[in-house]
Amino acid sequence: MDVTAPATLPWGDVWGQEEAVAQLQAAASDPANLTHAWLITGPPGSGRSTLAHAFAAALIAEPGDEAAEHVMHQVLTGVHPDLTALRTEGVIISIKDARALVERSYFAPSLGRYRVIVMEDADRMAERTSNVLLKALEEPPERTVWVLCAPSDADLLPTIRSRVRTLRLREPEVADVAALIVQRTGADPVIAEQSARHAQRHIGMAQRLATDAAARDRRDLTLRGVLRVRGVGDAVDVAGEIAKAAKDDADALTLERNEAERAELLRMVGVAEGAAVPPAVRGQLNALEEEQKRRATRSLRDGIDRVLTDLQSMFRDIVVLQYGRADLVNAELAPELETIARDWSPQRTLTVLDKIALTRRNLEQNVAPALALESLLVTVASGRTL
Repeated sequence: MDVTAPATLPWGDVWGQEEAVAQLQAAASDPANLTHAWLITGPPGSGRSTLAHAFAAALIAEPGDEAAEHVMHQVLTGVHPDLTALRTEGVIISIKDARALVERSYFAPSLGRYRVIVMEDADRMAERTSNVLLKALEEPPERTVWVLCAPSDADLLPTIRSRVRTLRLREPEVADVAALIVQRTGADPVIAEQSARHAQRHIGMAQRLATDAAARDRRDLTLRGVLRVRGVGDAVDVAGEIAKAAKDDADALTLERNEAERAELLRMVGVAEGAAVPPAVRGQLNALEEEQKRRATRSLRDGIDRVLTDLQSMFRDIVVLQYGRADLVNAELAPELETIARDWSPQRTLTVLDKIALTRRNLEQNVAPALALESLLVTVASGRTL
């Protein structure tokens, strides 16, 4: 595959999805091909949101207009008035946020051809929130286009799926992702291939692993820690280590951003650095801190979910070995995994994989991460779900 992304706006950042781009280009250029509600699905890292915003830019800009490139750039940077985008940094999308989107969807476009509503995390809607969208998706105004993004159409209610046109993205190959990472970052090809494999072709995560030695080390230590679990005591200790590592990772990702947001807010209201915060500003500052706490909770849960994805890949490797194959995600752990594959029955390994899936669902229901991980690792140690 040619890993060079197309240079022309608005599709320049879309990579490896030529068929999807062709469909959306046709829809944007010919109203006869345009459906007014879309669902873009694909695995994490496949470029769902990038494609959604490129489609929005193509819809809003007027083809052939001298200002089209400028308009597309405004859409891609999120500042065009005819684009409304929602990417939640909380655990779920709130009803309040959904109602705000619906309200915006009924506004006529102010400058562009269409008003486009992009919901990047549509899978994070509870049933009540999904119901808020139904009428807007079924009968949108003539010049409004909805674009929802989710890992799978199964993540949305059937009533939502019946009102959208689904566009499924393809998964790239490990070699293609590795080549892209080398091209983008100049990373060592060996590390790029290992990162693409460990990230299971998630482009963003592969790029982070390839460029962050500490992230690679944390992943390796986590997997090796789980491999040493032999009893309840080990399960508790390793669960605590994983939860702490995920929190440290989440803190590292959010701390700098939180400080920058606080400094920007104070600058905007005229409070000098180091000066006391006036009572009139404290409400705004408290609201910002509450939003940052919600984002930290989401970041921590996303971090633990990445750990569970890594563990899933490792026990998947064990099943692969048990059935006589050798295409491993975690090839560097082959000797340890081969030992477990000999000592365990396939049923025991499948029990652990089922428990990982259950742990992921439990975390979505706000179960305490440390307790969920302890329960999972007890299953790893015993081969039984408690």
